[in-house]
Amino acid sequence: MSVSSKIQNVIDWLSSVPIAENEEKNEEKNGLVSSVQVLGMGNPLLDISCPVDESYLQKYDLRAGNAILAESKHIPMYEELSNMPNVEFIGGGSTLNSIRVCQWMLQQKGATGYFGCIGNDKFGSKLKQCATDDNVACHFMIHDTIPTGTCAVCITQKERSLVANLSAANEFKKEHLDNVVSKKMIESAKIIYSAGFFITVSLESMLIAAKHCMEHNKPYCFNFSAEFIVSVFKDRVSEILPYCTHVFSNESESLAWAKANDVEFENMQELALKISKFKCVRKEGRKVIITQGKKPVVVGHNGETREYPVKLLPPEKIVDFNGAGDAFVGGFLSQLLTNQEEKICVAAATYCAQYIIQTSGTKLVGKPNFKIEDTDSTQN
Repeated sequence: MSVSSKIQNVIDWLSSVPIAENEEKNEEKNGLVSSVQVLGMGNPLLDISCPVDESYLQKYDLRAGNAILAESKHIPMYEELSNMPNVEFIGGGSTLNSIRVCQWMLQQKGATGYFGCIGNDKFGSKLKQCATDDNVACHFMIHDTIPTGTCAVCITQKERSLVANLSAANEFKKEHLDNVVSKKMIESAKIIYSAGFFITVSLESMLIAAKHCMEHNKPYCFNFSAEFIVSVFKDRVSEILPYCTHVFSNESESLAWAKANDVEFENMQELALKISKFKCVRKEGRKVIITQGKKPVVVGHNGETREYPVKLLPPEKIVDFNGAGDAFVGGFLSQLLTNQEEKICVAAATYCAQYIIQTSGTKLVGKPNFKIEDTDSTQN
């Protein structure tokens, strides 16, 4: 039997394993929905993660440290990576990764929740189980015919290139927000967050959540996530930004946003302020948090900027940078929830990012040892 035939047999088998029925009743019964404090909405994906060489990136026209949506030319990657000896399968997707890290920091079962669309298959069940094992209260929309989404994670040295094949994740509909479980989770949440990738799927759902947050004086947080999000989908980004109280970005994403919107600036501090002021309708303003790798984190808000130095890890401790940005957001949200001051939010974010880059993928083991009283108060 050929490799392709074997894989097709596996896919057929996975598709035949349904997710438990009456999921909404089970979720309501377990009581977790009423305790959700941080809610994520995003694209749930099963990560297929594997080290590759530079020639492999060139073969598929990929760039290290970048994230894109799969085109037809990328489809063979998923089979190829799946058959490599060092492959790992990890439940993920950018928003879910951030929520998992936030949950890990909070150490309170069901403190976080998540919406997204998965297939009615074994991969979907595995994703749900992974999130449940991490104590995240997930309320998935389930598609009966389209398989659970996957993401190729190509690791070269310590960088990663992500190629997402959304599949079922691309089918999330705003109607999912209308059922009783979703409504309870939205109402109980004190913070709602989405990575920019979700804007390609359901801007309508994001706007519903963002307007709910504005009406109830809750933070609504958003992540630029990738250069193509702020460039190709710049009009959608411009629709959601007015309602955002917090925007996360790295340096390259911020530069791409400025180019797409013809915004001129002299330095990253000025750019942070221009993003913070862009069409903002929230009375508390918008806080923009820009990471710059080894360079200080820049925060712009209400006409002022601050910088927070990053303590460098010894190079030998770094495994790969996969999930660092997601973890940064998760750490920040965990402290924002309890209204900690900005420097503590950034310190927790940096702690989580550095924890993740010292492990393979986005695995969370044991309990965090981040302590607020140990936070370095140094600020420039």
